[in-house]
Amino acid sequence: MKPQEERTSQIRDDIACETHPPAVLTATSFGLLRRFANQFPPGQMFRYILVGIFNTVFGYGVFASLNFLLYLHHVPASYIFASFVGNFISITVAYLGYKFLVFRTRGNYLKEWLKAMAVYTSSLLPALVLLPITVRGFIYILPQAVAVHSHVFPRDELAPYLANAFLMVFGVIYNFIGHKNVTFRNEWSN
Repeated sequence: MKPQEERTSQIRDDIACETHPPAVLTATSFGLLRRFANQFPPGQMFRYILVGIFNTVFGYGVFASLNFLLYLHHVPASYIFASFVGNFISITVAYLGYKFLVFRTRGNYLKEWLKAMAVYTSSLLPALVLLPITVRGFIYILPQAVAVHSHVFPRDELAPYLANAFLMVFGVIYNFIGHKNVTFRNEWSN
């Protein structure tokens, strides 16, 4: 940063601190907010959202299909198995979309795929731990049965689908930051 830009930035931070209590707003918090905001370039974030919409529908479809098939075969806690297997398939499809359409990197297929697996696995483990807890939470708050398009679903049957959708929201933000800073970090990224 040039000296003039540093001074301008410091003045801006000083003015902001004068109008707000120092305990709430500090130069350090502005720096952290700025660093966080810089993680989301507009064009890249827009492409990420579009690819993410496809990946979300695809991934949720894989999860729902696997869960349904396992549930029909009376597999206990079928949603755990469906989540684990479905994530492996969905991660590979997501990696390809992010590589070619969002971060636009070249080469390094295996290395980036392994990094993508690491980023997703680091978010998958907490999700797998939270999934049974969230399922129980939905079972607790849902009525005995829920009618959707003239079909009645028992809450025990509907809760895993709602819990997984709920937890996906938190994974989107975490995974974007992980892919930007770990999986696709190189000089060719946009």
